[in-house]
Amino acid sequence: MHQIDESQQVRVGILTVSDTRTEETDRSGQAIQALLETKKHQIEAYAIVLDELSLIQTTIHEWIEQTNVQAIIINGGTGFSPRDVTYEAVSTMLHKQMDGFGELFRVLSYEEIGAKAMFSRAIAGSINETAVYALPGSTNAVTLALEKLILPTITHFVEELVKR
Repeated sequence: MHQIDESQQVRVGILTVSDTRTEETDRSGQAIQALLETKKHQIEAYAIVLDELSLIQTTIHEWIEQTNVQAIIINGGTGFSPRDVTYEAVSTMLHKQMDGFGELFRVLSYEEIGAKAMFSRAIAGSINETAVYALPGSTNAVTLALEKLILPTITHFVEELVKR
């Protein structure tokens, strides 16, 4: 049986994608940070970028190449409005996609908000040895994803990515 050390800290980058949020008004980014800290994970990077494909991809690329992040959690820009491009930015960068993440997130969201859950384009996967998650920007959505999907598995995901 595979044993996972759940006490292992994961070094995380939090990226908020928004045309309007500031550090003071970024409730979802603050919620992600607080939830990660309850499990003693370390915040290595934090940024807010406009909902622009190149800015999202540049930040992800820089964090993977220039920081110690093992996981990146992105919130915002996963819907269907013309400005929502997080899904496109992330999906084209992933080396491996975790199909079950988006599916499970939408099932859990459906239990809370009904049919509107299908409008979420939440996605997760890996880029090299970095776990990447993209979530809707609402505080309820990030809380749901962190509590039910990410926190219970992030240590295992990161361990799997560095196996040789």
